[in-house]
Amino acid sequence: MSSRVVYRNPWMTVREDEIRRPDGSPGIYGVVEKPDFALVLPRWRDGFWLVEQFRYPIGRRAWEFPQGSWGSGASGDQLALARQELAEETGLRAGTMTHLGHLYEAYGYSTQAFDVYLATDLAEGEPDREIGEQDMIHRAVTDAEITEMIRSGQIVDAPSLAALTLYRLGS
Repeated sequence: MSSRVVYRNPWMTVREDEIRRPDGSPGIYGVVEKPDFALVLPRWRDGFWLVEQFRYPIGRRAWEFPQGSWGSGASGDQLALARQELAEETGLRAGTMTHLGHLYEAYGYSTQAFDVYLATDLAEGEPDREIGEQDMIHRAVTDAEITEMIRSGQIVDAPSLAALTLYRLGS
């Protein structure tokens, strides 16, 4: 019925929508609009490369797969974004990138979606991290280590876990 922006910054817009449900009753939705992102599963023979960084909203460090969106004023296709994020966060370059799927991060309140890519035929290089990633580290972990990291709460990033599920369903 109506929509109004209640908050905006360079990374997100929050709006409140007045709606009418199918039975005619009124309601509201708070919607977070964020740009889509790319998430990369960099596969080596025995596992994957992961990154770890401090995530301010949860107040802790955690492991995840390389991921990110185009910065303010930048744009391009999702494959180019995936290649950029992989190189930026880990220094890795992929000979082959395979699209595994398109998912939504939290469609109960956000428009943000992400594309998952499997990166193989990796070549190592130097990361070129953004200023907000200066505390980031990366390393190769085995499949068994990843399973233990999930069980122990070291990997708690929902998009990373969903991407890993897509990979495991296809392998």
